[in-house]
Amino acid sequence: MSSTDFDNGMFNDTINDMVPEPTAARRIVVLISGSGSNLQALIDAQSHDQLGGEIVAVISNEPDAYGLKRALEADIEAVALPHREYDSRDAYDGALIKVIERHEPDLIVLAGFMRILTPRFVQRFLGKMLNIHPSLLPAYQGLNTHARALADGVKQHGCSVHFVTEELDGGPVVLQAELNVTDEDTVETLKEKVHAREHLIFPIAVQWFLQGRLQYNAENATMDGHPLPPHGMRLSHTDAAEELDEELDENT
Repeated sequence: MSSTDFDNGMFNDTINDMVPEPTAARRIVVLISGSGSNLQALIDAQSHDQLGGEIVAVISNEPDAYGLKRALEADIEAVALPHREYDSRDAYDGALIKVIERHEPDLIVLAGFMRILTPRFVQRFLGKMLNIHPSLLPAYQGLNTHARALADGVKQHGCSVHFVTEELDGGPVVLQAELNVTDEDTVETLKEKVHAREHLIFPIAVQWFLQGRLQYNAENATMDGHPLPPHGMRLSHTDAAEELDEELDENT
């Protein structure tokens, strides 16, 4: 074809007539064991287009978990996969892998999933799993974080979003929110305040991941290509309280 055969007007018309294919929403699978309050925070963020993706399934190892009802009410597929029906942890995780892979997720979110994952499971989804933990990691890995913090007389407590690795609550930290502990605090008051902070930061971290800004490598987490410090990014007590419309103490 010579240059004189090229109809520029026809070319422009063709380009203008082309409608770009819609970009498929990034897919999220959420694992839960209980009431699903963090799941609800993710659902709420999704409903306001502030999650960066779509929750395509919620899976619980506890068939009576209230979080499954939350999923159904939001028209999300709810799957009960009771761990007690399997002979071993490895057998259960093998079944869980199959259920998750059926949904082809870009991200797996552990929102109160009270199971220790096998190395097989972790390695299958390494780098695409986020967990929320009720402490300022690496402090107070494991259970009973609020009681342990109070027993130690700490002045600051909080929550952390981190990538999941084979080390329990030991993966690279992404984002934390601080809480000043007062003399009047109890396990219940700390639980309530930490939950509020979890609901604040978890959707943010999920959105960062789905936008491609937050990534995992063998050494740490990176944000916009820059390595994050060991505690990740941290929201101060004052900033978190302002976001949550909490009253600030005059000494804060």
